Amino acid sequence: MSSTNQSPEKFRRYRARLKARGLRQIQLWVPDTTKPDFPALIEKQLRQVEESPDDRETLDFIDKVADWDGHGV
Repeated sequence: MSSTNQSPEKFRRYRARLKARGLRQIQLWVPDTTKPDFPALIEKQLRQVEESPDDRETLDFIDKVADWDGHGV
């Protein structure tokens, strides 16, 4: 939905309909993948996770359940 062509009243009604369906609006912030330093940031974070002994069990679990042919956990 583009806010440039929509009235605030239309958005209010839209949000009311979603709320009536049992949904709740949240605000979610995610990394900006368009920033030039994004790839380096991801590589740094991956290295930190891979080097952490505390995360090894979690990574092994993810590898196991990511077996998409249906033979995972």
